[in-house]
Amino acid sequence: MNIKLVGLTKRFPARGKGTSGEVTAVDSLSFTVPDGKLVGLLGPSGCGKSTTLNMICGLETPTAGQIFFGEEDVTAAPPELRGVGMVFQNYALYPHLTVLQNITFPLENLKGDKKLSKAEMRRRAVETARLVQIEDLLDRKPRELSGGQQQRVAIARALVKTPRVLLLDEPLSNLDARLRLQTREEICKIQRATGITTIFVTHDQEEAMSISDHIVVMKNGVLMQQGEPQQVYDDPANLFVAKFLGTPPINVFDAAVKGGKLYLKGADAPVLDVPGVPDGPVWAGIRPEGFVPDGTGPVACALSRVEVLGRDVSIVCTHPACQADTIRAIIPSRNLVNAADPTVHFALKPDKVFLFDKADERRLPFALSGARR
Repeated sequence: MNIKLVGLTKRFPARGKGTSGEVTAVDSLSFTVPDGKLVGLLGPSGCGKSTTLNMICGLETPTAGQIFFGEEDVTAAPPELRGVGMVFQNYALYPHLTVLQNITFPLENLKGDKKLSKAEMRRRAVETARLVQIEDLLDRKPRELSGGQQQRVAIARALVKTPRVLLLDEPLSNLDARLRLQTREEICKIQRATGITTIFVTHDQEEAMSISDHIVVMKNGVLMQQGEPQQVYDDPANLFVAKFLGTPPINVFDAAVKGGKLYLKGADAPVLDVPGVPDGPVWAGIRPEGFVPDGTGPVACALSRVEVLGRDVSIVCTHPACQADTIRAIIPSRNLVNAADPTVHFALKPDKVFLFDKADERRLPFALSGARR
C-alpha cells in the first residue's frame, strides 16, 4: 500500500518568554511512498522528520494537508485505526515484561472480531520473533538484552499486528557503530521479507542511502529533493543536498565562470570547461572522488598529509578558495602521491563537479561531452 502526503503542514505555537505567533515545523510537504518500498526520510536535526512521522501515524494532527493510505484518507483517523506499526528511538519496551510479553502486548488490545486467543497470540509472537532472530530470548527481560536485541524486540512488537505501514523513528541512534551496521542490514532484510511499506527517519545520510529504495531530503520542514539514493547523490538539486549527502562531504570552492570556463577564486587559469553556464560568481562543489592526481593539473593544493585507507587513499590538502579548512580527495591506492611534496596537483572529473548559483544555491547544469549529468 502506498502512502501519499499532500500539502502536509504542521505549525506549533511559539514558546519562550516574549515570543508570539507560530513555528512551522513542516511546510506544504508532498511526496508518495510507493507500495512495499523502504523510504528514508532524511535531514538534519530539527528539519521536521519526526513531526512528519508523527502525523502519518496519528500522534500529531496536521494544521493543513492530507494523508492517504492507498485511496483512503486517514488524515483524521485515530492512530489505532490506521494500521501502523511504530518503532521509536528509545525502544519504549516495558521493563517488567518478558520479550514474549512485550511482543504480544499489542495483540492483547484487539477488540471485537479481531480479538485473538492466547494460543494464537503466542503463535504470532513466536513467528515474529523468529523473523527478527530473537526466538531464543523470549523469556528474558529487557534489562538482560543488548541494545541491538532490544531494538529487534521493538521491531517485532511493531510487526506482530501485521501493520499496513511500518514507521521507524531514528531506530539505530542509540547503538554503537558496528551494531548500527548490523542492525540496519537486518531491518533491510525484514522489510524485504514482509513487503510492508516502510518509512525510516534518520539524520545519518550514509544510513539512509545504504538501505533505502528512495530517499526524501528535508530542510526546515521543506522538501529539498527526492529520488533513488544514487540519483540524488549524482544529481543534487541544490547546494544543501550536495553538502548533506556524501562521506567525506563535498568540497565547496568560491569560484566564477567566465566565457564557459570555471575559475577558482584567486587562480588565473581555468580548471574546467563548463559550457552553457552564464558568467558570474558561483559555488563549485567537487566530490572527494572527483580529484585525479596529475602533475600538470590545474588545481594546485598545499599537501597536508596522505592517509592510507587500504583500498583507497585520502589526500588531505588545502586551497585558499575552499570553504572548509581542509580538502579530502579520495583516490585509488594504486595512484601514488609523494607525501613529502609540498604541493599536489589535480585534474577534475567533470561529472563529479557541480555548480551552484550564489544567490539561491540552486544547481547550474552544464554540458558534459560524452557523459550524462
